[in-house]
Amino acid sequence: MNRSLANALKFLLFIGVGFGILYFMYRSQQAAYLAQCQLEGTPEDECRLLDKLVADFRGARVFWLLMTLVAFSLSNLSRAIRWNMLLRTFGKTPRLINAFLTINLGYFANLGFPRLGEILRPAAMARYENISLQRVVGTVVLDRMIDVIFLLAITALALVLGRETIWAFVEANVDLSSRLAGVQNLLLIALVLGLVFLALLWWQWANIRASNLGQKLVGILRGFGEGIQTIGKVEHPGWLLFHSVNIWLMYFLMTWFVFLSFQPTAALGQVAALVTFVAGGWGIVVPSPGGMGTYHFLTSEALQLYGLSSLDGFSWANISFFTINIGCNVLIGLIALLSLPWLNRNYRPE
Repeated sequence: MNRSLANALKFLLFIGVGFGILYFMYRSQQAAYLAQCQLEGTPEDECRLLDKLVADFRGARVFWLLMTLVAFSLSNLSRAIRWNMLLRTFGKTPRLINAFLTINLGYFANLGFPRLGEILRPAAMARYENISLQRVVGTVVLDRMIDVIFLLAITALALVLGRETIWAFVEANVDLSSRLAGVQNLLLIALVLGLVFLALLWWQWANIRASNLGQKLVGILRGFGEGIQTIGKVEHPGWLLFHSVNIWLMYFLMTWFVFLSFQPTAALGQVAALVTFVAGGWGIVVPSPGGMGTYHFLTSEALQLYGLSSLDGFSWANISFFTINIGCNVLIGLIALLSLPWLNRNYRPE
């Protein structure tokens, strides 16, 4: 096949993937909006998501939305630098642009299928930098472990600073005890099943390890372990901590900037932004494409703690979600898809 034709077909394929994800996002959000309209008693023929999005974005302050994109890019830059610090412990010197673009490629892939980016990101980096895939995956696992620690710490901070408002909501929620009982039962079942699995694994470990599959599994786990252990070999741990803090500071500022862009939330304050940020963070953790739906629900609920109507909460969630996912994830993700092969066409990693 002619090379120019092949490149043109690749370009059309990537653009098609991008529009396909956009269509999927719109369909899902339209369904969520219709459900919201039913709760509000609004006729279905007056509930067009496109009209609402246009109205919401027209009323938003563009400057603060642009600042949200800047904060998003700075967070990804810090994540790329932190990732490179971990990868350098293998004796490699990966290019920062590759780390930055593969991270954005991963976020873009997550919009189409939950957690797909956690596979695509290390696979692309391993390919372009000629590093063992198992080791790269290990560093990604470590990267996410650090994120979980920070998310838990920030959640604790939000619970302390917003304790009065949150506790008032807890007291008013009469169904909370039954819901917690259900969660406790699920956790107990999961714990028992986990212990049974570990007991069976320990009992049969010698046979499993002696098999061909077991030897391959041990090799993969060893590679993961080497990736996770890189945190103890980083040359400048202070810079690692700095970039870890900066990632989450930029994440918070993204929420705060969207607060400032939307008139109903502009005067709510930073504690409300922090509580909403934490709610959105857990919404993204839930396996859905880019936090789709779960992000909207949890952030809307958090905003209602501070007196916003459910409709205004949903509007804020849409502005935040579409600004980040269309303005950054799709745009930069498509750029990453198109540019990574071109930037690395003559690149030979050390």
